[in-house]
Amino acid sequence: MDKSEQTKPLVVVTGAGRGLGLAICKQCLEQGYRVVAISRTLSAELKGLQESNFDDLYFEPFDLIELDDIHHLCKTIIANYGRPYGLINNAAVGFDGVLATMHNSEISSLLNINVQAPILLAKYLSRSMMLNRGGRIINVSSIIASTGFNGLSVYAASKAALEGFTRSLAREVGKANITVNCVAPGYMQTDMTESLQGEKLESVKRRSPLGKLATPDDAAAAVLYLLSQHAKSVTGTVLTVDAGSTA
Repeated sequence: MDKSEQTKPLVVVTGAGRGLGLAICKQCLEQGYRVVAISRTLSAELKGLQESNFDDLYFEPFDLIELDDIHHLCKTIIANYGRPYGLINNAAVGFDGVLATMHNSEISSLLNINVQAPILLAKYLSRSMMLNRGGRIINVSSIIASTGFNGLSVYAASKAALEGFTRSLAREVGKANITVNCVAPGYMQTDMTESLQGEKLESVKRRSPLGKLATPDDAAAAVLYLLSQHAKSVTGTVLTVDAGSTA
C-alpha cells in the first residue's frame, strides 16, 4: 500500500454485497475513500466493483452472527488496512412474521446481527478513531423504528435500539471529534423488500408526496453526506430518506 493510498480515508461498510451496502461502497469509492467491504460472501456485483477498484476496495468475508469473532475482525482490518475514518453499520436481517409464531432462534439471530454486531464493531473501531482524534460512525436504521409495521415488530425493535444507541454514543465520543448518526431509509426496492409487489407496492408509493420509493443511491448519498466535512457539526441525529412517506 503506497503513501497516496494511505492518505485516502478508510471506510468500513457491512452488508456490502448488494442493495444499499453496495451503493454505499460505490459512492465512497467515487468520493475518494478506501473501502473495506464486509459481507458473508463475495457477490458478483461486489466482485465486479472490486475488479475495477482493485487498489481501493478490500473484501473481508465475515458473518456478523459470529459475535465472539468481531474483535479479531476489527484487529485484522486495522493491521491490514490502517485505522478507519468511518464505520457504516449497514448489515441487517428482517424476518417477516407475527411475533407469536416467530421461533426464539430467529429473534436471537435478528437482535445479534441488527443490534449487538453494530455495537461491537463501534466499540472496537471507535478506539482507532479516538487515537486519530476524529471519525464517523453511521448506523443504518429504518423508518419502521418510528412508524411500526405489521409483522416486523422485532425488526422495528432492533432499529429503535440502534437509534437509541446512536444518540448516547454520540455524547460519549463527541469530545474526540467523532460523530455518530443514523440514516433511516424508507421502503426501497432491494432484496429485503422484494415481497412488496403489486398493490402493496403501489400503496407505499401513494403514501409518498413524491409518488415513488427512495432508491438505494438516495440513501447512500445521505451516508456520504454524513461522512463528509459538510456534516462535521451533525451528530446524534437520524436522517430520514423515504421520499416523504413519513411526512
